[in-house]
Amino acid sequence: MKKAEVVFIPSPDVGHLVSTLEFAKLLINRDNRLRITILVIKLPHASETDVYTKSLPISDSLNIINLPECSLPSTSNITSSMTSLLEAQKPNVKQAVANLTTERGENGVLAAFVVDMFCTTMIDVAKEFSVPTLVFYTSGVAFLGLVLHLHTLRERDNVDSDQLLHLPELDIPSFANSVPSKLLPSIVLRKDLESFFMSYANGLKNADGIIVNSFEELECYAVQSFLSHSGLCCLPIYPVGPILNHEHKTEGKTDSVDVIKWLDDQPLSSVVFLCFGSRGSFDEDQVKEIALSIENSGASFVWSLRKPPSKGTMASPSDYPLSDLDSVLPEGFLDRTREIGMVIGWAPQAQILAHRAIGGFVSHCGWNSTLESIYFGVPIATWPLHADQQSNAFELTCELKIGVEIVLDYRVEDNSGPNYFVTADKIERGIRSVLDRDGEFRKKVKEMSDKSRKALLEGGSSYNYLGHLIDYIMNQVSN
Repeated sequence: MKKAEVVFIPSPDVGHLVSTLEFAKLLINRDNRLRITILVIKLPHASETDVYTKSLPISDSLNIINLPECSLPSTSNITSSMTSLLEAQKPNVKQAVANLTTERGENGVLAAFVVDMFCTTMIDVAKEFSVPTLVFYTSGVAFLGLVLHLHTLRERDNVDSDQLLHLPELDIPSFANSVPSKLLPSIVLRKDLESFFMSYANGLKNADGIIVNSFEELECYAVQSFLSHSGLCCLPIYPVGPILNHEHKTEGKTDSVDVIKWLDDQPLSSVVFLCFGSRGSFDEDQVKEIALSIENSGASFVWSLRKPPSKGTMASPSDYPLSDLDSVLPEGFLDRTREIGMVIGWAPQAQILAHRAIGGFVSHCGWNSTLESIYFGVPIATWPLHADQQSNAFELTCELKIGVEIVLDYRVEDNSGPNYFVTADKIERGIRSVLDRDGEFRKKVKEMSDKSRKALLEGGSSYNYLGHLIDYIMNQVSN
């Protein structure tokens, strides 16, 4: 029988790339009638991408093509850079897909494109090949509903960013509670990002369906809204998660071995883990305040502390040289806490969260991190930084009641500092709450952890949605 060829176009961002690769593996392991080709777009000088793509088991069912690199315009505006990069890659995508269809000949039929949520401009290319496009959405269902609803408000009712800021809260179909406007993503609150937001949301609405890295039991209210709300029900969604990468790549990271060894000696659920994602960092004053809160709490800890990039650059945070740590942290902090904690750089997050000694997670609430924390049954203390993280924090604390609030409305913009300073007493309260063994949310997160595992098993909700998705793709071949 002819194989159904599916072309994947992930975003160059490593967080998006990793979950897209995991999803590709999930698909081909489920059905051998599928053949997937992943077209990798690299950012200039980004070597991290290779670490993940080179580890994939290349087979007849899974193929990787690195597209030619394109140079980016010299601007610190990440959104316009990404837009230019994707436009520049369109001819390369078209050529790669044309080559693919010629090579496969009678053995395969191009069935669909699966594009990252930020690569919907590639729908144009899919149309040239007369195949449907599915979007792979790496945030949750509630946030997807929020984006689509805000796009409708802008287009239908002409509600702009100024008006949104003046509303105390909004009713969003995918949230059970009204969402405070100060927790909306920057892309809808900033005038300069308005055109980016409109084309991003419009791209989602142009898709033939949206694959979401979430599961029905976690976001049952939001999933239901896509079946019942008139503004959302025209767009099919497939919540097939949690799609996680359990094997964080640790080449050359001796820290990660030491951390796991240290955790092996700690009591069950006694350690708090502080980690703020691949783009999370703080200035020295805030770092000292976090250190003070950890010390005052008396809690055992693992803290992934990253050095901020130079101002005005698009670089990611890096690890501090050991010699710099003493000057960044309060005097004597490392000596005083040597017995009860570890300050590290980059962290093998999934490995740490999976460890039985971890009792709580102070997190930026990125969606991948949120899913990992739930999967491993670790309650979150929320400290969002940007993108979807404020509304994720709201969902965890107010909708799902499986998280503890440190802050909800903290945000860091690309070209300026944070909107306020978080004091040690607030952070300490969050650390104590998240480690509270009798906390109601601890029981709830353990229950949700069980549900997240069952969703992926045969007969589970995500397993069934994946089946519906495969049926849709195979129908393209038989028609």
